[in-house]
Formats: sequence, C-alpha cells, structure tokens
Amino acid sequence: MELAFRDLKADEIDVRISTVNSNYITLLLYKDARVDQNILDETVGKMNWQRDHKELKGNIYCGISIWDEDKHIWVTKWDAGKESYTESEKGEPSDSFKRAGFNWGIGRELYTSPFILIAKDKCNIKATQNKKLTCTDKFYVEAIQIQNKEITGLAIRNKSLENKRVFVYKKEQVCKPQE
Repeated sequence: MELAFRDLKADEIDVRISTVNSNYITLLLYKDARVDQNILDETVGKMNWQRDHKELKGNIYCGISIWDEDKHIWVTKWDAGKESYTESEKGEPSDSFKRAGFNWGIGRELYTSPFILIAKDKCNIKATQNKKLTCTDKFYVEAIQIQNKEITGLAIRNKSLENKRVFVYKKEQVCKPQE
C-alpha cells in the first residue's frame, strides 16, 4: 500500500497565539480534525478509513485505520491526545485524532514551521485589569510553500489590523560546493 497524502493548503491551516510579551507575540500553526477527515476522504475514499477511540490509563487514544486492498487488512496508527483548554469533552479525542493523522503523514509539514514572532507594532497587545498581557487579534495564513514535507515559504496576515501582512518567511537555499 503506497499512500501519499497531499500537502496542506493555506486555508486549511489555522493560526493561534502561543505567547504574549510586552514587545511581541508568538504564533503557532495547526489544523483541525475536519482537515484530516477531508484529506482521508480524498486520498483513500470515504469507505476505506475508520477511526476508533480508546481510553488507556486515563488518556484518550485514537486509531486511524486504512484499508490495505493488497493485503486485505486494516492498517492502524494510534496516538494519544491532550485535553483542550476550551473544549474539554471534545478536545482530547479531537487532538488524538489529529495526532494519529500526523502519524499517517497528514499535515506533518506543520512540525517544520519556522518560529513565528510578531512585533508589538504589528498586533494589539493589551494589559487586562489584573495586569496580565493579552492579544485577541486574529491571524491567518495568506500563503504557504511546502517542498518535501517542509515549509519553505510562509506569509501571515493579521485580520484585526485591516489584513496587514505581519510575517514573511523564505527558507534560504543551501548551496552545495561543486566537486
């Protein structure tokens, strides 16, 4: 069974704020479970994959099984999830599903993301009443370039600042010496 899952598209990648500092914020790229479902449907067909959740020692695991027509068996890859801060009931099963998808290669390029630092002049950093720093801006991936499952180009915009482009990354090409 040879499977080749396609690279993620810019509109399939979500951006969230990871840390807030007085001078900058950092961002993380992620995908949601619907992206994995759509890519599985496209690649292997709606009837040729399935998911299963199990609890083991208090952790939720998800297995994604794909039908191997050559061997006439289901091939399964498992992973555990982490509890979500926002949706505790759905968060851990959803996270385990996305992690199992990474095991199959879906969205694995996200692990090659550059460090995304946004300066304070490109976002709205505010202090709350208890002096905690926060930023509620919304960001999105404008464009992404992926080569061999590695992010080689990335542009991010801030919706909250009139869609201003706030981050651009282009991987430098390393030249090999001629022999």
